[in-house]
Amino acid sequence: MAKPDNISEDEAFGITDRLVGDVMAAVNAGKGAVVGSLLDPLHPADVAHLLEQIDARDRRDLLTVWPGGLDGEVLSELDESLREEVIELLAPAELADAVRDLESDDVVDLVEYLDEEQQEAVLDALDAGDRVVVEQALSYPEESAGRHMQSELVRAPEHWTVGEAIDYLRSDVLLPEQFYHIILVDPRLKATGYVTLGRILSSPRLMPLRNITEDTFRTFHVTQDVEEVAQAINHYHMITAPVVDDDERIVGVITIDDAMMFLEEEAEEDLLRLAGVGDGSLSDRVIETTRQRFPWLAVNLVTAIFASLVISLFEETIAGLVALAVLMPIVASMGGNAGTQSLTVAVRALATRDLTTANVWRVIRKEVLVGLINGLIFAIVMGVVGVVWFGAPMLGVVIAVAMVINLVVAGFAGTVIPVMLEKMGVDPALASGAFVTTVTDVVGFFAFLGLAAMWLL
Repeated sequence: MAKPDNISEDEAFGITDRLVGDVMAAVNAGKGAVVGSLLDPLHPADVAHLLEQIDARDRRDLLTVWPGGLDGEVLSELDESLREEVIELLAPAELADAVRDLESDDVVDLVEYLDEEQQEAVLDALDAGDRVVVEQALSYPEESAGRHMQSELVRAPEHWTVGEAIDYLRSDVLLPEQFYHIILVDPRLKATGYVTLGRILSSPRLMPLRNITEDTFRTFHVTQDVEEVAQAINHYHMITAPVVDDDERIVGVITIDDAMMFLEEEAEEDLLRLAGVGDGSLSDRVIETTRQRFPWLAVNLVTAIFASLVISLFEETIAGLVALAVLMPIVASMGGNAGTQSLTVAVRALATRDLTTANVWRVIRKEVLVGLINGLIFAIVMGVVGVVWFGAPMLGVVIAVAMVINLVVAGFAGTVIPVMLEKMGVDPALASGAFVTTVTDVVGFFAFLGLAAMWLL
């Protein structure tokens, strides 16, 4: 449902400019109780959003005036680039209180990118059992299911009935804060199926749990890529993905909310990388942002020089007909935009596993055909422009043919280059843009100026 026009975007998330102003006024006045009264009712995501809006000095002042107010949920909601900074500002006792009640996957997410000293500070704040679980998760590969799984889950012997499961859940056993399934295991703790809480509550007490298991049940190994698990959850409409070890014993789960977060982060990461800005955020320092963007600007400079070298081969042609200098950027620009369109579709399809070896040639043919059709349409437009603007029919023909060539090549390169890079083990979102732009610039300039040299001079 759309929000009313008089509500700002931040207000829709519970944060308003007025609230930020009130909080900072209380901070500057040293009124910790007032700060607490303003922030305590907010959702942790809103508190994290507020901390991300203010600068480093204001964050330090806020946490100094509001001791003990920051809980672990806020830390887990913070942008990764800010967590390290905020953790450094917390006293050991505050940090211990903040992380003690977090679930294992949230603790792992909190500490995995911290330096060794800060990791140790967080781990020291945990109970011995929780620390073992977190250290085990940290031992798995960075993007694996084992690293991101939640160890808190509910298991039941596969021979239990609904009544036995309900009695177990109502006992004083410690349950996860949120869970959706009871996972059935055999005597070796091998997962054999799962049952939703809804099916349990709606079934007779004597009903065997194995008779009401879900068809979507499947397990994932601890070393499997977490993005693949998230895509499987989305594809098979799962709510819980059981994670097993080498002996197929259940060791954790990945839930749908975490899966959707992984997919969203991956999509955002692809978008940022396509733009050549890496994994940067608004909270990064100037020097960090500069460091992230510099390499790709340098690559762009090299490719631009390469395109300029192609132009230099036709200096005499350009000198003989100045109109070429006016029109040639149009051909390159149209090719670059068309290539970026194909590239964006291909990179996203590769990320979602929609573009595979089985359909790659069909997709390439489609993109080339789209480039051909668009090229013919814009060729007619630019042919007319060339004739009307410069009164030279052959100039219109040259730019028209060059436009068709470049848009066809753009469709081909925008699809083939990311596929080839992925086959080579290179992230296509990170590297494709520079290569596609180079191809369309070089082909566009070479086709336009080469045809002009043959047909006009």
